[in-house]
This record gives sequence, C-alpha cells and structure tokens, in this order.
Amino acid sequence: MSNRIDRRQMLVGGVGIAGLLAGGLPLAGSKLFAGEPDAALKLPDRSAEAPSQPVAITRCPSYEPQVLRRQLDEALNLIGGLRPLVEGKTVAIKMNLTGGPTQKLGGLPAFRTYHVHPNVVAALCAALVDAGARRIMLLESHYSRKRPEDVYAAAGWDIDMIHRASAGKVSWEDTRNRGRWPKYSRLPVAWGGYLYPAFDVNQSYEKTDVFISLAKLKDHGQAGVTMAVKNLFGMVPTSLYGGDAPNEDSIHYRGDILHFGKKKVPAGVPGEVPNTVAVGDWRKRVPRVTADCFGARPVDLAVIDAIETNRGGEGPWIPGVEPLAPKLLLVGRNAVCTDAIGAAVMGYNPMADHGQFPFQGENHLKLLARVGAGAIDPARIEVRGLSVKEALFPFNPQRKKVVHPLSYHRHFVPEAV
Repeated sequence: MSNRIDRRQMLVGGVGIAGLLAGGLPLAGSKLFAGEPDAALKLPDRSAEAPSQPVAITRCPSYEPQVLRRQLDEALNLIGGLRPLVEGKTVAIKMNLTGGPTQKLGGLPAFRTYHVHPNVVAALCAALVDAGARRIMLLESHYSRKRPEDVYAAAGWDIDMIHRASAGKVSWEDTRNRGRWPKYSRLPVAWGGYLYPAFDVNQSYEKTDVFISLAKLKDHGQAGVTMAVKNLFGMVPTSLYGGDAPNEDSIHYRGDILHFGKKKVPAGVPGEVPNTVAVGDWRKRVPRVTADCFGARPVDLAVIDAIETNRGGEGPWIPGVEPLAPKLLLVGRNAVCTDAIGAAVMGYNPMADHGQFPFQGENHLKLLARVGAGAIDPARIEVRGLSVKEALFPFNPQRKKVVHPLSYHRHFVPEAV
C-alpha cells in the first residue's frame, strides 16, 4: 500500500514566467509575519531542494461529458497517464465539497461554482476504470447524517451516471467519523508537524493504494487559495475535531479546535506540538493545519477543476464572492507543484511571503516547500500543455483584499441537506 508519493527529484526546464507574477502586497498587520514567526518555523529550509514534477494544463470549454473526458485524458497523458499509477489498485478520491451542497452562488448551483462538478467525478472514475483501477472510493466529510449519495442527489448530481462511469466499482464514504471501519488510522506528519504531529482519520485514507485530491480552483477566506492541498483539511473527522468532540454522530464545525484553538482535541487524539500560536490566531493555525494534513497524507495525483468556479472566497458564506469561468483543467503528480502553478494561473505569486497577498496569514505552500514537500517556484516547475501565460486568468486583477476574514463563520446548516 502506497502511503507516500514518489518524491524523487526530476530534471525539469524553467518556464520563464517569473516576470508574469507581481510581488505580493502586505496586508494590514503583516508585520506579525516578518522574519520567523516562532520556533515552529525553525525547521531546516529545504525549499531550494524541494522536488519538482510536471503540471499539465488543458483548456476545457464546458462540462459536456465527451469534451470533458477528452480534455481530462489529454492532461493526464501529458504527465504520463494513469495506467502506471492505478492498474490493479484501489483508488481513493478526496472530493472538494465544502459547506452545504444546496446553497447557490450567484444563482448557480454549488457544483458550478464552489464544489467539484459531478461530471468531473464521472470522467475521472471512467478514466480510472479504463486504466485498470480495481476499486474506487469517493471520500468527503459531511455535515449531514444522510448517505453521501442522498446528499449529492439532493444537490442535483446524477448518481447513476457516476455508477455507470465507474462500471460499478465505486463506493461512497462519509469520513466525518469512523464509518464502517473498526477504528481510526493514525497518520503521522512526516516532519513532526507545524501544529499537529499526527491526525486520527477514517481508515479509507490509509486503506488505499492510490490517493487523489480532486479539488476546485478558488480563493479561500483564511488560507488565501484552496486547491489540491487545502482540500485535505476536510479529511479530518468532525467526530474527533468538531466542536462537540468526541462524538461519533457529530456534524459540528471543526473551527473551535482547528481554526481557532479554543478547544483541545479529545483524550487519546494527538495534541498540538509545543508552539507559541495564540488562541484564535487563525492566520497561523489554518495554514499550519493545512500543511500538516498534507504531511500526514500526501497526494499521489492532483486534479483541479477550474472550468467554472468563483473568486473572493471558498463559498457563498464569504461576502462578495462571484462566479468565474476560467475553462481550465490542471493535473499533476506533486500536489504542491500543481497548486503553485494553479496560484500562478490565478495571477498570484505562490512564493509570496507570509501575510502578503493573497495570503491573509502564513502561506501554506511556502510552509510545504520549506520542508521539501514540493517546489513552488514556477521557474522550477515544468508546465505541459498550455503555458501559464496562455492559461492566465487573474482572479483579482485590482489586487483587492481577497475576503473579509472576520466574517468567516460556521457556514453550514446541519440536516439542511
């Protein structure tokens, strides 16, 4: 069973896009991030030697199934294809379905703005089956006690289409608690953790040969950007990290523990590493938890839906969000490299310092580069298919503040779905 991605250094050519990326603008209070914020960042800086793997970008004009499958296959083939990765193996896909799926954004359904689209899920499942995958698990933690299939069907998903596309090899897993497994899996963070040394998670995240992060290209109210790496924040179960933990029937927001540190994890769950992060300091906590989640469960393949999305935040609970249609797909074997190129496509500098636009707090991509998880300098990452210049779709061309961080709040209604 593969629990770590292949991080061998690859020889790649520069793509000459550094000049496209403007330097970040400091936000108010950014002096909090000047230099090294605290002892947790005294780890050796391995950014210069962090491995780089290619990222593919293709144009995809719509979610029409045949067009989508063709463009997804093109992107996957540009990085070596699926068969060597998945043939004969169990594949787990962590989907990005944050918040309640029945909320609309700009009058459009969630899957056209802030959730991955069901047609992308179907196309990826079909591609996996064609490449010889033995079994597919679709994973997400839900704020509902209903079956995942019922939650998605209520949001307009064609569940039968996904079953047909996967040739019946797909299962749906709600990872908000232990689920069907007898116990949790404890996944240690490779470098010891910026904030948490390990996470206890649903065993679906461990009992798989291949792990895929299927994400949306978006701004984020606290992390700056959210793609394949930030998507892993949702693997942490509410039963152990929700506000009413420990509770196997929890549908409670994780903010009290993870975002703000107002509560500690339950007894027996790995607690925080010694640090100087103040209670309520989401500017450090959210990026560090994000980085630690990736350190605990690295990604074998990142797939980013950027066909339709939104800007200004991760969902309609953030004031001022607006629909966008970049009409792109991004894929890569190293999720850190893939997200760095995704940030560049959004018009951002993935190497921006902590507290600089678009990162309201620490830059989680910078944290991951520091420990050698992946390169984030676009000049070190080979881009195949469309170049960053050709794909460039500025999300905030006026360089406005991305979101209103203090308005970030519990953004779901339990049982509403």
